[in-house]
Amino acid sequence: MSHTPAPASSEAGRETSRNTPEGSLTVGDVVALVEAAAPPGLAASWDSNGLICGDPADPVRSILLAVDPVAAVVDEAIDSDVDMIITHHPLYLRGTDHVAATDPKGRSIHRLIRAGIALLNAHTSLDAAHGGVAEALADRVGLTSTSPLEPDPASPDQGIGRIGVLPHPVTLRQLASDVAAVLPDSAPGLLVGGDLDAVVERIAVSGGAGDSLLQRAREAGADVFLTADLRHHPASEHLEEGRPYLLCGTHWATEWVGLEPLARRLEEGARSHGGSLAVQVSRIVTDPWVLRLSTGSDRA
Repeated sequence: MSHTPAPASSEAGRETSRNTPEGSLTVGDVVALVEAAAPPGLAASWDSNGLICGDPADPVRSILLAVDPVAAVVDEAIDSDVDMIITHHPLYLRGTDHVAATDPKGRSIHRLIRAGIALLNAHTSLDAAHGGVAEALADRVGLTSTSPLEPDPASPDQGIGRIGVLPHPVTLRQLASDVAAVLPDSAPGLLVGGDLDAVVERIAVSGGAGDSLLQRAREAGADVFLTADLRHHPASEHLEEGRPYLLCGTHWATEWVGLEPLARRLEEGARSHGGSLAVQVSRIVTDPWVLRLSTGSDRA
């Protein structure tokens, strides 16, 4: 199921880089840079990470980073004339038996190949890594003394989520306001569950869907858990037992924050290999919701 390339693929990319224009890296070189930033061994067993389409020998001068490999991102990549897209989410999480242009994903593959654009993804490997999505989200919130919320068994200083402390205690209401100000905007915004006047200090975060970490955040002693995609019953039943209170952002917003740090690492990595990369972060909001309306007959 995983698209993660065999270990030899990155080496093959580096070998062919001698034949690319001076200062250029290959697709294979970029795969190696991404795997250094987001080691494949950190990925969840169910996940898909790696090169989805593209020739490891092809040169890469410019890259577009995005959360989702959707049609609007493909449009942006083609319009921007980049050589490669790196997304957080895989195109085919559960595999496929065809890539015919008879559905949106197949059409994206065909368009990318015709345009000579490679597609790579780093999902839970980037979530868990040093400098990845979880650390970026913790940094946005302003947490200090952070550690993984769910440590990786083989690398306990990395893992899913982070937990840390604020520079000084604040109310849940103030924290929610501060978090809303540092997340990129999307229609659903930020939901808040708990006592708004309660003082909080120890905060857990995890980008993307966080239902499975509710109990872990409680066991870690968090006052608040910031995540996304919380469902009604798990959130309600959790709050019945008290802290951690909940901040629920969108899946896209809580993971988009990991793209800019990755862009910097790729550019720095290219320079350290004697090459150069122009890496841009997509500002397209790929959250599925485009409008939020207040409900009720008495809404303003």
